[in-house]
Amino acid sequence: MTGGGKRRGCATAVLALAALTACEQVEQVQDLFRDMTPYEVYQASLADAGLIETALGRDWIMAGRAAVASPAPVSLPFHEEGFISAEDPGAMAYRITIGRGQRLTVQVALNSSEETRVFVDLFRVPDNEDDPLRPEFSSDSLPGEFVVEPWRGGDYVLRLQPELLRGGTYAVTLKLEAQLAFPVEGYGMRGVQSIFGVERDGGRRSHAGVDIFARRGTPVLAASAGRVNRVGLTNLGGKIVWVRDPVRGANVYYAHLDSQYVRDGDQVQVGDTLGFVGNTGNARTTPPHLHFGVYRRGAVDPYPFLDPPRGTLAEQTADLEQLGQWVRLINDGIRLRAAPGRRGEVIRELGQYTPLRVLGGSGEYFRVRSPDGVDGYVAARLTEPVDSPIRSQVATAGGTVLLEPNDNALVIVRLDAGQEVPVLGRYEGFLYVRAPSGQRGWMDADQEQ
Repeated sequence: MTGGGKRRGCATAVLALAALTACEQVEQVQDLFRDMTPYEVYQASLADAGLIETALGRDWIMAGRAAVASPAPVSLPFHEEGFISAEDPGAMAYRITIGRGQRLTVQVALNSSEETRVFVDLFRVPDNEDDPLRPEFSSDSLPGEFVVEPWRGGDYVLRLQPELLRGGTYAVTLKLEAQLAFPVEGYGMRGVQSIFGVERDGGRRSHAGVDIFARRGTPVLAASAGRVNRVGLTNLGGKIVWVRDPVRGANVYYAHLDSQYVRDGDQVQVGDTLGFVGNTGNARTTPPHLHFGVYRRGAVDPYPFLDPPRGTLAEQTADLEQLGQWVRLINDGIRLRAAPGRRGEVIRELGQYTPLRVLGGSGEYFRVRSPDGVDGYVAARLTEPVDSPIRSQVATAGGTVLLEPNDNALVIVRLDAGQEVPVLGRYEGFLYVRAPSGQRGWMDADQEQ
C-alpha cells in the first residue's frame, strides 16, 4: 500500500472509531430517557416496600449484579437446565457473541411449585469496559421464546433471575440464525461467487452486494417480509425489485432478474417469489445470477445476514436428577471451568472428594458451586453422589459441625466426645460430614480424635 493509501486507511479507521464512540454516547443519553425494564420496575417495588434494606432483598440485588459481572462465556447453540433455590436468591448469566446479521433466539421455561416471574434481560457489552452495560431486551413473561436482532454485532450478556423468594428448575436454550432467508430457491451459500466490496469498472466503484449464481429461471425469493417499493428496469441492474424491510429499517435489492413477479406496493412474506434469476442489465456477458444487496444508511455487506451459523447442540448426558444435590469429585486435580467444555477457562483445580452443589447441567458438564461459593463447570463423569461415606471419624471433646467450611461459620450441631460421624467429602482442611441428626455440614479436620 502507498503512503497515501495508508493515510486514507488510517483516516477511515479513525472516522469509524469516532462514529462508534459517538453511537455509544448517543445510546447512553437515550438510556436516560428510556422506559424502565420489568426488572427495574420490580426492583423499585422492592424499594417502595422496604425490602431492599432487608438481608434477603440485599442478597437478591447482589445476586443479579454478581451474575452480570461474572457471566459464563458460552458458545452457541447452548442448552442448560438448572436449579435456583427460593431460599437462596440466585441468578444466572451467560456471555455470548452475536455476529452482525445474526438473530438470537432465547427459549426459557421454569418449573416451580408457585407462580413465579422470571426476569430475562439482555445487555450489550460496550467497547469501552468503563461504560455501563446497555439494556437491549427485557421481559418477565414465561414460558416464552424471545427473538432479538441487534443490528450491531458484539458481545452480549443474558441474565435470568426469578423474583424474590421464588425458585425452581429452569431450562434455557440459546441459538443463532441468519437474519435473512436465502433468496434463491434450492441454493445456499456455495452459490455466492462474488462478494461485497470487490473493485468493479477498474476501481471506479466497488461491488455493493453479493452475486448468487444459479440457473436461469430459478425463483428469486423474498429474504425478509416487507413492501415492494420499486419494480423497474435500469442500465446497471437490469430488471430489479426493491423491498422495504420495516423490521430492520433496510431496503433489500434484487437485480439482474430475467423477469419480475411482483408489482409496486405488494406486501410480501419471507419465501414469496419476487422474480426469476437472469443476467439483465450490465450482467449480459456473465452467467445468470442474482445480485443481492442490503442498504441501511448506505450499502452493507449482506453476506453475514445470509450465512447460517455453524455448530450443533451438545447432547445432554449430565444426570439432571442431581439438580440441587451435592456430588463429590472422584479424582484429584479436576478442573473447575468458567464454561462447559474443554476450552472453558480454568478457574482452579480441585482435590479428590471435594463436595460441589449441582446448579445445572449442559451437555456432559455440571454447573456447580464450590464450598466457598465459586460457580463453574466440571465434567459430570468425574463426579459421584455423596450419599456413601468415604470413611468415618470420631470427634474430640467440644466438636462442632458448621454450616460452611469456615472457622467463623454458624454452628449447626455440637458433637459429644467420641461421637462417630461419617465423612462424605473434604475441602481445604475441613471434612464434609453427616451429623447423627442427619444434618450435613463441615467439621474442622483437627477435631478428629
